[in-house]
Amino acid sequence: MATTTPPQGCGIGVSSLYYNLCDLGSAWGIVLESFAGAGVVASFVVLVVVLASLPFVTDKNRKNSVGLLVGFLICTLGLFGLTFAFIVGKNLSTCAARRFLFGVLFAGCFACLLMQCVRLNLLARRGQGPRGWALCLGALGLWLVEVVINTEWLIITVVRYPLPPLNATAALGVATDTPCNIANVDFVMALIYVLNLLLAVVVAAVPALTGKHKQWRQAGAFILLTGLLSAAIWVAWIVMFVYGNGKKGGPTWDDPTLAIALVTNAWVFLILYIIPELCSLTQEEEEEGQPGFGEDLYPSRGVGYETILKEHSGQNMFMENKAFSMDEPNSGNKPVSPYSGYSGQLRNSVYQPTELALISKGRVNGNGLHRKPQW
Repeated sequence: MATTTPPQGCGIGVSSLYYNLCDLGSAWGIVLESFAGAGVVASFVVLVVVLASLPFVTDKNRKNSVGLLVGFLICTLGLFGLTFAFIVGKNLSTCAARRFLFGVLFAGCFACLLMQCVRLNLLARRGQGPRGWALCLGALGLWLVEVVINTEWLIITVVRYPLPPLNATAALGVATDTPCNIANVDFVMALIYVLNLLLAVVVAAVPALTGKHKQWRQAGAFILLTGLLSAAIWVAWIVMFVYGNGKKGGPTWDDPTLAIALVTNAWVFLILYIIPELCSLTQEEEEEGQPGFGEDLYPSRGVGYETILKEHSGQNMFMENKAFSMDEPNSGNKPVSPYSGYSGQLRNSVYQPTELALISKGRVNGNGLHRKPQW
């Protein structure tokens, strides 16, 4: 039985299936696994942070998007993990994972982004978005379409009508398994639905930038930028995978092309959408037209208090004016004797008991003047 010498950087006991993970001669595998491993750790940390910050989300409009964000994070984590299937060699398991999960994971990401665009469009125009369970059901329905397509595609091409070996690079006998016998054009054609989802994300993100509620435009701008960069990445890898590899590098460039596309697009998702969405998750946005903190916080209570003050001040002024009118002598009256007109003044005026007593003793006249009795 012939044995092969392991490349530089790989030990003797390492299987030839994993040479790309340690081969120093082809550094693309080591570089990509480093970026993919860092992406797995970062996605898991962000997922934990999102779940931990859920009790602190007070805005119901932002809380409704947590379900979509968690689903998007899980799919992004899967993209980083799927990169290792394209770095290692081909066998039955890795080829089946490549063909099935590539479209399924991207469809999950784009379905969540599309439902986020629907949510932002409603928020930007009406100020109120749909409920979280409705958004999750919509994303789940869009994602299940791709699951059905890929499942049917695998059943038809692998079980019922297996194709003959297409690649002649199976010197070790690991690339002749049926799931690996797929042409590059067929692999791309199976992703037509995913491309439609990507196009829908770009188109649906534009109206969110023109709504009357401006606080949601930033999230729409990040989704639009994410969709545009993802579209550019997809155009680049499809052109390279279908045309460039056949003319320049051959089949040996297929795995690096797809692995680079996975890692690059996953990091675009993480940096341009997930992190900004996480930073704005716990923000408390004030609605337009609503009073700020400390400004007319209890308007009805303030109005009542001011009304009471006005009524109280009015009563005081009335009492003061009344007392002033009682003490002030009439300008038309002439000076009279202190003993004259008591009966008439008593009938026309109201006096306190002490004033009546003083009047009776002759110390206070009817006009409120203190005078000694004249005997």
